Amino acid sequence: MGERESALSESVRSWVADWRAAWNAFWFTPQLPHTLAIIRGFTGAMAAYIHLIWLSRIEDFFGEHAWVDRQTIQYLHADDWAWSWLWYVDSQPVLVLHQLIAIGAALGLAMGLATRVTAIVSWWLMIMVCHRATLALFGLDQIVAMLLMYLMVAQSGGAWSLDAWLRRRFPERWRFSVPGATVSNNLATRLIQVHLCVIYLFGGLSKMRGEMWFDGSALWYTLVNYEYQSLDMVWLGRYPWLISLLTTWTLFWEAYYCALVWPRLTRPFVLTMAVVVHGGIAIALGMPTFGWMMIVANMAFVAPEIVRLVMRWLSVGRVT
Repeated sequence: MGERESALSESVRSWVADWRAAWNAFWFTPQLPHTLAIIRGFTGAMAAYIHLIWLSRIEDFFGEHAWVDRQTIQYLHADDWAWSWLWYVDSQPVLVLHQLIAIGAALGLAMGLATRVTAIVSWWLMIMVCHRATLALFGLDQIVAMLLMYLMVAQSGGAWSLDAWLRRRFPERWRFSVPGATVSNNLATRLIQVHLCVIYLFGGLSKMRGEMWFDGSALWYTLVNYEYQSLDMVWLGRYPWLISLLTTWTLFWEAYYCALVWPRLTRPFVLTMAVVVHGGIAIALGMPTFGWMMIVANMAFVAPEIVRLVMRWLSVGRVT
């Protein structure tokens, strides 16, 4: 019994050691910034676009006579942890200044200027607006806020950025970017990946509660909904088997995304489906910004070495 217990104990210790090594490798292996640099550029540009839209209707969203007044918003958030200084402000000059700063920070992030600072400022100002405009939010706002949150962790200015250019010009004075692979890049990438898995898992589970996703008709009712329709896809009604197949594949993909995206064998299928599904949403359902940002978010599963190789092949920028 003593030898068996000793062998079992050694087996358990070996398993724990292997598990810890795999855990540390998953989260803390240094990673190049090139994938995050692409995500940073598109996320910053989209954040600037969102703030510009809010700025164009500043009085309707946040002013003294806004669609949802400050008191109502505070009441809606009375039982949660949300907070915004815009709950206490409805002066137009102050609101305009807030949005202009947010747009400037977002554009700075997109271009990779003082990236660690502009990422924090962009995320904070986005959250302040989101907590004020709660009832006017859509999936786009939430995805952009999520990406901004994790970009705060990363050194995404290490490639294809003004930070990288300035660091080459003034190596002793410009310290806003760290070139090469860093643990923070890997940590930010993993957080985005895990967050996407949670989003798709609960999206798939919620669809499973609907009868139309099981009988294969959900996609049809989505395509013929005039509220969202931007491309006439009614012709698909001639092929009910195709609609049923696409509906079933979409449900399967979304529900099992969190399991199939990790193995290298199935990852290309999962990411291709992401481009097809979100590209379809962008083109056919009148949500190009949301569809595009979901595709951008899925880029977190593309290795930075591949991104760098593709960009080098396209001759876009200089690899740093």
